[in-house]
Amino acid sequence: MKLITKNTDYAIRALVNVASRQEQEYISVASIAAQENIPVAYLRRIAATLIKKGYFMTKEGKTGGVKLVREPDTIHLIDVIRSFQGELELSTCMFRKKLCDNRSTCVLRCRLKSIERKLIQEFEEITIQCLLDDAGTKRRLT
Repeated sequence: MKLITKNTDYAIRALVNVASRQEQEYISVASIAAQENIPVAYLRRIAATLIKKGYFMTKEGKTGGVKLVREPDTIHLIDVIRSFQGELELSTCMFRKKLCDNRSTCVLRCRLKSIERKLIQEFEEITIQCLLDDAGTKRRLT
């Protein structure tokens, strides 16, 4: 089970990267890909979704690239997760590609839903700015 998919991970890394370089007008996707060790073609698809979802704006041309539309402290991880994965679910309660008959009485499902609510609450509190702050603290410690 993966809580965060590769697409979501790359999207978060790209958002943090661009947020850390906000003093630059626009940042090329190739530059972000190189710094984050993400294949450029893959990151272009991620960036297209980030643009469509309103996280990045784009400019074409030699001095083009992407930049944040919103402030880093207003971008919550749960929203990025939902943009790339949909709702956070630990279990879909599927059995042979159909909903399990025991969903309504399953004690495990009840516990999993409780854990999901806690995870969602945690991800609601984490912003791109929080991750930038964490990265700054980590750099100072090493």
